[in-house]
Amino acid sequence: MNPVRILQVVTIMNRGGLETMLMNYYRQMDRSQIQFDFLVHRLEPGHYDQEIIALGGRIFRMPQIRPGNYSLYFKRLDQFFVDHPRYQVVHAHINENSSFVLKAAKKAGVACRITHSHLSDLGIDIKLPFRLYARLAMKDNPSSYFACSKKAGEWLFGKRISSTGKVVVLNNAVDVEQFTFNSTIRDQIRAELAAEDRLVIGHIGRFNQQKNHDFLIDVFKALHEREPKSLLVLAGEGQLRPLIEAKINRLGLSEHVRLLGVRNDVSNLLQGIDIFLFPSLFEGLPVVLVEAQAAGLNCVVSDAITSETDITGKLQFISLKQKADYWAEQIMSTPRERSDTSDSLRHKGYDTATMAKWLSDYYMDQLSMEVSM
Repeated sequence: MNPVRILQVVTIMNRGGLETMLMNYYRQMDRSQIQFDFLVHRLEPGHYDQEIIALGGRIFRMPQIRPGNYSLYFKRLDQFFVDHPRYQVVHAHINENSSFVLKAAKKAGVACRITHSHLSDLGIDIKLPFRLYARLAMKDNPSSYFACSKKAGEWLFGKRISSTGKVVVLNNAVDVEQFTFNSTIRDQIRAELAAEDRLVIGHIGRFNQQKNHDFLIDVFKALHEREPKSLLVLAGEGQLRPLIEAKINRLGLSEHVRLLGVRNDVSNLLQGIDIFLFPSLFEGLPVVLVEAQAAGLNCVVSDAITSETDITGKLQFISLKQKADYWAEQIMSTPRERSDTSDSLRHKGYDTATMAKWLSDYYMDQLSMEVSM
């Protein structure tokens, strides 16, 4: 028998949090039974595209979702489902814009239509009216509601739906064994970074407003004044990188910051770090913080991040109202010793092997319900 093909709807399959989560599950699936295909909204290739194709997945491209091209986009969506009538499960990960995809899917008779919230806020900008429009358009277009955390579910679906118990919290699981501390890898990474006996502060994330790199650099400057041998490691890319790099140079920190770009060896990189710093303005439940905890790292994070993220007791939450000096003092007093967190993560459902089986069963159960109706 051919596998059931699940359509995953994303922006682009780069190495971001939700994309990494999807790949974690995809790799663990029994692909003789279930295959993932991807509907993306960028013309350029994503970091994971080659791996998706190697695993047997297909990639379909749509234009970016913009208010000026709504009419054309809606027509393209309708035509997509006419041209691809085999999909009976559509799993959309584009937050409020999922409403448009699921409306077209419902019109086409798709039985299982999952909307999945991965954020707890998006701030206020010129796109806010269009986001509110998209959220209102959600209505009953989804048949299932998923979120990476309770807070993320309430943000996208509202308290009315969240209070009904309809929202499924699907953990952003990781391959726990892959992240378990390894002293040999640690030595290799620290040699690569020329870290020697320095205090290494790490951050992994896109260079965008959400990740709050501007404040992160202020914190590191305050820390470096207290600990001149400290080193900051930043992994990721994004439109704000040139501005952050300019600030690093302006503050005279260029010799004490490593800008690594996008890494495909995050599990190894985390071995070389001493403390993980994550002062985001908002998040859903960031995969990278699960990964950092799986590596046994103590993490200093903003209180804008849901407490649900603290799976192992290794997160220290600090208010973004506190000044950089306060953050630096807290980092200085944060233990650098690691502990094995694998059992805790597995017990709480953050290991991909267990959760991929759950997700696979969910898809198949939804299809079985449709057949029996």
